[in-house]
Formats: sequence, structure tokens, C-alpha cells
Amino acid sequence: MRLQGKVAVITGAASGMGKAIALVYAKEGAKVVVSDINLEGANGTVAEIVSNGGLATAVATNVTKEENIQNLIDTAVKVYGTLDILVNNAGIMDNFYPAAEVTDELWERVFAINTTGPMRAIRKALPIFIQKGSGIIINIASAGGLFGSRAGAAYTASKHAIIGLTKNVGFQYATLGVRCNAIAPGGVNTNIGTTINAPNEFGMGKAMAGINLNPRMGESEEIARVALFLASDDSSFVNGSVITADAGWTAY
Repeated sequence: MRLQGKVAVITGAASGMGKAIALVYAKEGAKVVVSDINLEGANGTVAEIVSNGGLATAVATNVTKEENIQNLIDTAVKVYGTLDILVNNAGIMDNFYPAAEVTDELWERVFAINTTGPMRAIRKALPIFIQKGSGIIINIASAGGLFGSRAGAAYTASKHAIIGLTKNVGFQYATLGVRCNAIAPGGVNTNIGTTINAPNEFGMGKAMAGINLNPRMGESEEIARVALFLASDDSSFVNGSVITADAGWTAY
């Protein structure tokens, strides 16, 4: 029970990696706030946690809206008394649009969900963490945030940005008891692919150029185990770091 008594907020937890993280956190003793824009799916995650003897609460959250982020963190504190762990997992793809063809609308939507949402959640959580002298932030980045062409221009830039934010927060708040790390998954079997509906042929061709080098696809549960490590005292000396979890794809 590595997270016994801890309170964790996880965004995008109705499915995929977020759901897997919520389930493993609850199994390890955490009280989990399951956040997602899909409330029905979030309630499904909560039901699964409760059926296994855990504690969880669902909160409908559109991470692009500041008032939703405020409500999410406030609800965690209201229901469970505090906040110990924040996992910024919600994210979307960008249909592989290259820089010459990306629209302002697409760019701004991808950044709103992938980068600005996490920043706002971190901004809201930090005063709680600072006051209590401890807190853990985990951002779900991507192999696309480490290299130049795993997706389109907007997604790539947004994930590079979240890695920069991770390092900035990790260093600046380290002496105040806060740890901030990121996970950079490679290809994982989740439903983020449903955010790809009309891929750009040129951009997708460039992004997929190295896909044949990928040893295998990962599963959400494998990323969840990395998130458990980062949330637990096992990683007490890990801060401002990015853990790549991709079966060795980017080691080429």
C-alpha cells in the first residue's frame, strides 16, 4: 500500500492511461479524484475502484476552462481534506498537421488541453503543496516531446512545452517539498487515437517514418506502474526528470 492515505487527482481518467493510473493508485491505498470531460466514463472508473474496495470521486472537468480546474482541485480538498498527488494526463493529438498547414484553431486547442490545462492545475495545486511541505506532480508527456516528428507541429510543440514546464517546476519548488516529473510514453494502446479523425497525409507520412523501428506497443497498465513509482517514496530522489517508457523505441 505505497500510497496509503494519499489523495490523488488524475485528469483524463475515464479511460486509457488515466484510468489505469486511477485503478493502481486506488489499489495502493490512495483516495482518487477521477477527472474527465466524459462524466459517464469517469463514473465508470469510480465504480470499478469502489467495487474493489477503494475510495474515489468523479468530477466532470474540461481542462481548457480555468473554472473547471479550480473546481476540480477544490473538490478534492473538500471531499478528502487535502491534495497529495496531481497527475496531468488529459491530452489530444493534432491530426499530424505540419507547420505550413496548422491552423490557429488547432494550435490553440492542442495547447489548451496538452499544456495550458496542466499549467493551471499545477498553479492551483502548488499553494496546497507548499503549505503542507510536500506534493507530487506527474505530467504525461510523450516521446513526441523528446523528438521532432512523432506527430504534427502542435502536438510536438505542446509536449516539448510540458517537459520544459516539468523541469522548471521540479527545480524551482524542490526545496519546498514538491517533486515534479514527467512520463514520456511511446506508442500505447489507448483511445487517444479517437482524437485523430482526418490526418494530414504529408504530416502523418513524416511522423510515421520511424514506426517500423518501434519494438512493440505498450499497454496503459505499463504506464500506470511508472506513474506509481513516481507517486511513491520509491522515487524520493527523482525530480525534474522525464522517464521514457517506450520499449526502447527512442533508444535507436
